[in-house]
Amino acid sequence: MDVVELHNRTVANFAELVAGVAADQWSAPTPCTDWDVRALVNHVVGEERWTPPLMEGRTIAEVGNALDGDLLEEDPAGAASAAAREAEAAATRPIGKVHLSYGDEDPREYLRQLAADHLIHGWDLAVAIGVPARMDAELVAEVGAWFADREELYRSAGMIGVRLAGFTDPSEALLAAFGRDPRWTPALPVVERFGTAFGAGDLATVMSLVTDDVVFESTSPAPDGGRFEGADAVRAEWAKLFADTADPRFETEATVVFGDRAVVRWRYSWATSSGDRGHVRGVDVLRLRDGRITEKFSYVKG
Repeated sequence: MDVVELHNRTVANFAELVAGVAADQWSAPTPCTDWDVRALVNHVVGEERWTPPLMEGRTIAEVGNALDGDLLEEDPAGAASAAAREAEAAATRPIGKVHLSYGDEDPREYLRQLAADHLIHGWDLAVAIGVPARMDAELVAEVGAWFADREELYRSAGMIGVRLAGFTDPSEALLAAFGRDPRWTPALPVVERFGTAFGAGDLATVMSLVTDDVVFESTSPAPDGGRFEGADAVRAEWAKLFADTADPRFETEATVVFGDRAVVRWRYSWATSSGDRGHVRGVDVLRLRDGRITEKFSYVKG
């Protein structure tokens, strides 16, 4: 595929996704753990705003800090659309070298870097706002073939995370190569934060991640366990658990999220009078609503 076509198709796809972001989704989490939707879009718009001066042969020093900070202002979708059009036009300009932070680069290589970033961040944005991801098979094949020789370079530079194993679908395999979990949903960060806070005995954070009408079903007494309804009752039960157990530790062993449901496999241990640690293993079946946990049903092995 012609590199300009590759670049411009990925840029156009991203701009169309930005146009579909709802007003209440700009602060939603994304697979990029440090960025919400607005920060993610601002990053990509920044790359698009840099494309024209760099494709004109200007240096980073010449551009200076003109493109730092918030580039979306009061109209994120409008800013993204305008930046996309400018980047698409700039991609067609002939030039000898592009002056990047690591040195001079062939403009075709630069455009492929941008195409890869738009394709992967397009997936990030799509799953964050709950719309079908635009992983066109032709674009995936082009980016995948290019990235195969650069993956370890990207990883060694700290630009991507660890590759996730076990994915054979071309789109999922490419996402995994970029350190993405193709199974990511907006619920995953909530479940992970909840598990971390529970493991640390941080009751305040735990309660901030549940709904006011949360329901908790415990593992005891046998055979059906206890049932606690509402935040006050649940808080009291968890406070008792943390207070009455010597050095309690909850460790997450595996998490699977599908839509508004999650299953978490965990190990719960405690200090004993002999100096050893006792433990049990079990699972939580969770349900989420509006970004918080509304049901936590616990089951223990044995």
